[in-house]
Amino acid sequence: MRVRVLLTALLAGLASSVAATAGTPVKIGVLNDRSGVYADISGEGSVVAARMAVEDFRPLGHDLAVEIVAGDHQNKPAVGAALARAWYDREGVDAIFDVPTSSVALAVHQVTRERNKVFVDSGAGTADLTGPDCSPNTVHWTFDTVALANGTGGAMVKRGGDTWFFVTADYAFGEAVQRDTTALILRNGGKVLGSVKTPFPASDFAPFLRQAQASGAKVIGLANAGGDTIGAVREAARLKVTEGGQALAGLLIFSSDIHSLTPKVAQGLVLTEPFYWDLNDATRAFSDRFARRFAGRKPTAAQAGVYAGVLHYLKAVSALRSRDDGRRVVAKMKEIPTDDPLFGKGTIRADGRKIHDMYLFEVKKPAESKGEWDLYRVLATIPGSEAFRPLDQGGCPLVVKAAQAEGTRP
Repeated sequence: MRVRVLLTALLAGLASSVAATAGTPVKIGVLNDRSGVYADISGEGSVVAARMAVEDFRPLGHDLAVEIVAGDHQNKPAVGAALARAWYDREGVDAIFDVPTSSVALAVHQVTRERNKVFVDSGAGTADLTGPDCSPNTVHWTFDTVALANGTGGAMVKRGGDTWFFVTADYAFGEAVQRDTTALILRNGGKVLGSVKTPFPASDFAPFLRQAQASGAKVIGLANAGGDTIGAVREAARLKVTEGGQALAGLLIFSSDIHSLTPKVAQGLVLTEPFYWDLNDATRAFSDRFARRFAGRKPTAAQAGVYAGVLHYLKAVSALRSRDDGRRVVAKMKEIPTDDPLFGKGTIRADGRKIHDMYLFEVKKPAESKGEWDLYRVLATIPGSEAFRPLDQGGCPLVVKAAQAEGTRP
């Protein structure tokens, strides 16, 4: 009953729309954390990004009438799944976007498959979305735990950080990113000296970081995100972790986190992202438009993923002239090469994994930063073919079926 009442309030209070015009009706739901530790990563900014994608699609002359609704899953799988069912069954939603928090994403992933709708995730990290439980109805757009491990984890090991201790959020994403980073460390001859699980969300990181300090590990891996990462980095600065000779590795950090921390606190931190507002002319132009609509804030990678994912979804619906069959729409999304101003040209694989380059960044020193959003310098570009898990190693049944249909081995 409590979930039902909450659901009614969320649907009534958080719905927003883009004015529709005559044409094929399409209803998109942006589902995320609008008030908690991930609100800055996605939240209302993802709704702004979705609206911009609809607006940018219209001049192409396609006859679609698009409506956008928004909801808050509160980082609770039960709430997220209930909202997804209500949207699909009673509200006429055709596709759900964003969904940070891996446990919620996995729940929405399952509901979407049952209802034969479309799920394009840009905010969650778990690579399990394209693993053994992959779905013909899901596209994982922005990043995943394997890419983060290959980027940040690989860079730290190459720099001599061959012993690790993990401070891990006790939920699906934390477990997945620790698992995938551990696998990379061990493959490269390193060792994991220990780990500690933290509540989600956590309010005091001091006892967990003291355990990490006592381990003597060269690298303390933060297997968390959003407000938890901000809190952990601030506490690490107070405890003088880096001054003691240990490196801090943020395994999932967004530009909004660094903006909140400031380069003074986060300087020198190495991280991996698939998008940064200042990468090139196209990302800068989009980000300037976004900032004018969103209180001067630059878009995060998750918000950029919503924009690009909505744009590509609408291309597929327009090509099919229908949004009724979710599996058919996702199949068309995989068939059409991706191309947008934020991620460039790319593809969507048989397992639903969107492939594009990832970037290894280092947070600038305060003296190097020329403004409040001038946060990163690029250390390396990681080609998509190297960043993400090889297609034949995820255990996705869709890969086997696709290979059989083509008469090749996966």
